[in-house]
Amino acid sequence: MLVPRTITVLQILPALNSGGVERGTLEISRHLVQQGIRSLVMSGGGRLTEQLQAEGGEHFTRPLGKKSLLTLRHVRPLRRFMLEQKVDILHVRSRLPAWIAYLAWRGMNPKFRPRLVTSVHGFYTVNRYSGVMTFGERVIAVSNTIGDYLDTNYPQLDKQRVRVIHRGVDQHEFPRGFQPDERWLAKWRQQHPHLQNAQLLTLPARLTRWKGQLDFIDLIARLAQSGLSVHGLIVGDADPKKQYYQRELEAHIAALNLQQHVSLVGHRNDLKEIMSISSMVLSLSRDPEAFGRTTPEALSLGVPVVGYDHGGAGEVLHAWYPQGATPVGDLDALTQKVSQLLAHPVPVPPQTDFTLEQMQADTLSVYRELLESTRTR
Repeated sequence: MLVPRTITVLQILPALNSGGVERGTLEISRHLVQQGIRSLVMSGGGRLTEQLQAEGGEHFTRPLGKKSLLTLRHVRPLRRFMLEQKVDILHVRSRLPAWIAYLAWRGMNPKFRPRLVTSVHGFYTVNRYSGVMTFGERVIAVSNTIGDYLDTNYPQLDKQRVRVIHRGVDQHEFPRGFQPDERWLAKWRQQHPHLQNAQLLTLPARLTRWKGQLDFIDLIARLAQSGLSVHGLIVGDADPKKQYYQRELEAHIAALNLQQHVSLVGHRNDLKEIMSISSMVLSLSRDPEAFGRTTPEALSLGVPVVGYDHGGAGEVLHAWYPQGATPVGDLDALTQKVSQLLAHPVPVPPQTDFTLEQMQADTLSVYRELLESTRTR
């Protein structure tokens, strides 16, 4: 009796340092291992490599995200690698590695090559270079917003190949009603004694103009002027090349005399704790987010979110907490919305559409769908 061979999945991305793509790669790898599937990841390496391996994934270091013509030399070795490792599913998540992977894949005998999956995580510039992300036999869009972007900008892409799979929140990591432990709370109170009697409003986002920090500062100014005891926390740091924007934010805070009402606390590894003690989390990106993890993470904790009604964050709000959706860039409507919810809080209901488990199961279903079609073709 023949024993079925273990399925092997290879995910490829530029590096394993931090970010949504990287986290998603680890989340899928972990699920594959739990399902008895061999999980391979190829990247330039990074600080998440150790976690990947501890969770049962196998890592292979290749600089496939390096922007150089020399990167093309990896095409033939990758082709050999996939044959030697008997890869069944090739899943690529970034443009330059996708080109290397696609060229390697295209040169293989169709009878023996893996099935090709691509994931579109953002609004790439529409050109031939970005078009590689539509070459998958299945193309995963991380939100309906990205699905619409593909439909509009790549009309040649067969809609039957597209699968919308929303990124999901680990409800064990972000449990409803979570409260920080006393040690964390004591340290927080010691470091920020001036926040004790204020309602905390938190904007978690890296410091870049389109993320809406200026709108957030203006919102806090309006709320403070109306007599509300609020304090705005801007959680996130600036790219080393964009320190000028942080200085601009600091100058704007000073110009509005908000030094006692707004704090820039930089990058934090305890964002979950900060969000859990916040009265509200804000999502004020001026450009639509492909998905935006902090909105569902805060809602998973049971913390209300008010956000601009577009992109992936708008999708999540409409499905989970429609009371928090507000028109993009309308500061009057934003101020009214936040004031209303602070005065008359609307509880965040439980929700199961944006869970990590659902994202993992749906991705594995795409893999199995392709493998089933391999057996029947």
